Amino acid sequence: MLPQKLYSFVFRASGWHQLGAAVLSILLFLAGTIPLDIQRRIVNTATERGSYRTIAFLVLAYMALALTEGLLKLVLNIYRSWIGEAAVRWLRQRVFEASDTQLTENEASTTEGVQLSIILAEADPVGGFVGTSISEPLLQIGLLAAVCGYLVYLQPLMTVIIATIFLPQSGFVPFMQAAINRRVQKRIGIMRNISEDIVQSGRALDTDGLQRSRIQDVFRINMSIYKIKFAMNFMMNLMTQMGYVGIFALGGYYVVTGKTEVGTVVAFVSGLSKINDPWGDLINWYRDLKVTQVKYDLIHSSAKIGAIAIGGRDATG
Repeated sequence: MLPQKLYSFVFRASGWHQLGAAVLSILLFLAGTIPLDIQRRIVNTATERGSYRTIAFLVLAYMALALTEGLLKLVLNIYRSWIGEAAVRWLRQRVFEASDTQLTENEASTTEGVQLSIILAEADPVGGFVGTSISEPLLQIGLLAAVCGYLVYLQPLMTVIIATIFLPQSGFVPFMQAAINRRVQKRIGIMRNISEDIVQSGRALDTDGLQRSRIQDVFRINMSIYKIKFAMNFMMNLMTQMGYVGIFALGGYYVVTGKTEVGTVVAFVSGLSKINDPWGDLINWYRDLKVTQVKYDLIHSSAKIGAIAIGGRDATG
């Protein structure tokens, strides 16, 4: 029996491996924040005509941190991929185990169609989400908190500019994602109907044009999803560029008036990139979470309906 909730499935399929991925995520966001201060120190030392020995030492430290961050990311990505693939295998095995029951002809054709859709198309994204379900938000939120904290320490007012470009996104992203979720649910239902008809007929027939109409519906749904998704990306990217404009305008004024150092402005430019990347990854994770919840609910509902049908038939003899 499949767990009812998505995260119950996550822990059933991956167990303690989520803790290992979480530890790697913490180490990674710590290693990814320190280079900001090293960049600032290198620029300030150079502009203030400091010792080149100091610059060389800072450069070597930066290289070591970059290597450490890259290796941690490599290990984490491979580990999360393994967790995801193991969850896909677990889900597919559960589907096969659930089908190991004698059904009537009508029950079998309907069940086989749904199983075909789950095993071939739906298991990969649902199981694959398991690998990033906890480690990804932990990593990205950790990066955001660490970088924002460092920028507040350097220059609070310039940090406010960065905050103003991300806060509106927390409003329109969930709204647009809800529209995508509705279309994903409808698309999955259509694909399951196509699979059921193929199983019932034994091959891909379209004598009445119904399948062609369904395929056209899937095309229209997918295009509407792309339009919403890329419109969301456009709005997010535009707001990020406005953040750079604000940093250059206010930072340039502070440097000219002697209120801050050039290295601080460089740190903010680099910091905005450090914030933008995890913020975008966090938005992508949120998209995956909502879409995967829709898909998992459909899979769980199909398994539950199948179990009820089997139980009811056994009870009636």
